[in-house]
Amino acid sequence: MSSVETVEATHAPAGAAKRSMAWRIKAIFGGSIGNLVEWYDWYVYSAFALYFAKSFFPSGDQTAQLLNTAAVFAAGFIVRPIGSWLMGVYADKHGRRAALVMSMVVMGLGSLVIAITPDFAAIGFFAPLILVLARIGQGLSVGGEYAASATYLSEVAGKNLRGFFGSFQYVTLIMGQLLALATAVVLQTQMDPADLAAWGWRIPFAIGAVLSILALFVMLRLEETESFEAVKKKAKPINSWKMMAEHPKELLIVLGLTCGGSLGFYTFSTYIQQFLANTSGFTKEAATEITTVAMLIFMCVQPLFGWISDKVGRKPLLIAFGILGTLMTVPIMSTLEGTKDATTAITLVSLALIVQSCYTSISGLFKAEMFPTEIRALGVGLPYALGVSLVGGTGPFVALLFKNEGHESLFYWYVTFFIAIFLATAIYARDMKAHSKILED
Repeated sequence: MSSVETVEATHAPAGAAKRSMAWRIKAIFGGSIGNLVEWYDWYVYSAFALYFAKSFFPSGDQTAQLLNTAAVFAAGFIVRPIGSWLMGVYADKHGRRAALVMSMVVMGLGSLVIAITPDFAAIGFFAPLILVLARIGQGLSVGGEYAASATYLSEVAGKNLRGFFGSFQYVTLIMGQLLALATAVVLQTQMDPADLAAWGWRIPFAIGAVLSILALFVMLRLEETESFEAVKKKAKPINSWKMMAEHPKELLIVLGLTCGGSLGFYTFSTYIQQFLANTSGFTKEAATEITTVAMLIFMCVQPLFGWISDKVGRKPLLIAFGILGTLMTVPIMSTLEGTKDATTAITLVSLALIVQSCYTSISGLFKAEMFPTEIRALGVGLPYALGVSLVGGTGPFVALLFKNEGHESLFYWYVTFFIAIFLATAIYARDMKAHSKILED
């Protein structure tokens, strides 16, 4: 047994040395359930934006209404750095499990508020105001959840399969989005379109609130990670900001990777549904179905790419995404703009997302491996949230803004530019499989 494995066994829960893999799988499953529900709550907003936009923003054409809902979507991202800061400090001080539980509570409350808020016709300006406040609360929650989830899953995964197990952060993230899309498909087929636009869109938000409560029962039974417990036993006061200042290179790497990686992700996983309906000319139902099929493929390949990173390293995958994303984004978006064939659309969106998998499968893990346990959640979460807030989360708003001004194709180059920055950052970074801070825990 290596020295690293000896340390891991020493700090594992009672009996973990004999059933290490079983314990890790149970921990991965428990942490992933919360991640799935939280991201369902977050993504259901995008899945039903086409339906509730008129309820909160009744004036203007469809593009104008979607622009307003995209602005609210972006507002949730703008506050994510604050959530990452608050939850990151909390997770590094009180534990990953405690941070995950708190994040779930806030997210569930946000979904409940949206589900019961009257529309513009009933309470006027207060309707969009409450919507904004609810999304800000969810933005704070998801801002902290990413880092807590990334650190928890990375720390409970074993040395040899850390990439494989770490990939389940995005498996469950995508599963949450798929659940939101599946809910949309079911309601579209079972409800009259007029009823769905009038009140049916509230159903998925109510479901999200209920699922949050159920997930809490699972998450409260989770055990804390070995890495955190080991640091906690040292009982030494930690100056988080001083330690953060000692890792400027790592912080910039997380920021650079996140800007291009998250913009590509939100373009082809979130905005693409609206793009297919509002630009390509597909019906709302067809756009949802195309997105659902592509996302299902995307979800299934995450563990494969995570496993590949365990064999060849993390850096080769990041560089592969940087090169392919830079070369393929404009051709894919330009072709999608003019296609009317669903099979072609599914193929192109799936291709873009498979390329994206080179990043998403190891996104949280690669960043977590750069920081010591004492500041891991804060080090991963804060620069990540800044990158998502400044670039990734505002992507749908920027895309619709370009379209509204009659220059939609400029958005394709906008995405390409930030993926090129990602590529430069990936080339500059070390391969964290060989230099993982988690191995030092």
